[in-house]
Amino acid sequence: MWWGVAAALSANVLYSSGFVLEKRALSGIPSLSVRRPLRLVRLLLGSPLWIAGSLALAAGFGAQLVVYRTLPMAAAQGLFVSGLVLLLLLSSLVLGERLSPRERYATAGILAALLMVVASLNQGADAVGDRASTVPVLALSGTSLLAGFWLYAKAERRAARRRHAAPPAGVTYAIAVGLVYGVSSLAIKGISARLTPDAPLASALSLAATPYPYLLLITGAGGLVLSQTALQRCRASLVVPVCTTTSCLYTATLGTLAFGESLPGDPLRRLLLVAGASLAVSVLLALAVPSAQRPKRPSHETR
Repeated sequence: MWWGVAAALSANVLYSSGFVLEKRALSGIPSLSVRRPLRLVRLLLGSPLWIAGSLALAAGFGAQLVVYRTLPMAAAQGLFVSGLVLLLLLSSLVLGERLSPRERYATAGILAALLMVVASLNQGADAVGDRASTVPVLALSGTSLLAGFWLYAKAERRAARRRHAAPPAGVTYAIAVGLVYGVSSLAIKGISARLTPDAPLASALSLAATPYPYLLLITGAGGLVLSQTALQRCRASLVVPVCTTTSCLYTATLGTLAFGESLPGDPLRRLLLVAGASLAVSVLLALAVPSAQRPKRPSHETR
């Protein structure tokens, strides 16, 4: 159990540091486009700072494998959410990003919603789910990926129409990437359950017959392209918390259900689950709507 807690905290540090390093590197890279993925990869690999950030994220994925082998998915999400505090601190200190009052309230709201969802689940259960039916996992993953890519394309079209307006806030981008990374978490969970260090060949053969390594490849490549363009265009202090919250809510609810881990049994826990999920969806939808701006007063011509 303690190994899982230590691995989750280590993953938080690695993820936060990796995202900040990548964001810092992206500020010096020409504009990226998902329509030119090979150019995107070439530009990213040409930046040593971005490579350092990506290595930190890769190490975070490795720590996540340890987490899912030792902790239930719901309990893991409760630990992962603490990394948002470090991310916001690093974004402020290293990147000089500041959240508006509206965004600060929204961030607090989605954090509270996630904590409510995690608290609604039976985090004290000793059993850690290690198996999921292939058909439900594929159906859930396929639907989620289609929704994520559709949302991202919608955000791209909106940004193209507002080419000369202010930069997009990034909420829609973040929700789309969060769905992709939610599927990635399912794949990591499935892989971690079948990894046996004492029998690496048997593990590899067992994994090859499951959808998890292929889902991880798809979400890894897709998440790379989508997340880097989103980070370049929008603030990390908003994109990463919304993305992380979406992914954690996805994993804590649908992932727990898919892998047969504990669900709320008493009315209070069910109320927390419904209230937390409803709050998160409401806050994210409200945050996606641009805040009303005061109309500019007409300037008077000088006489």
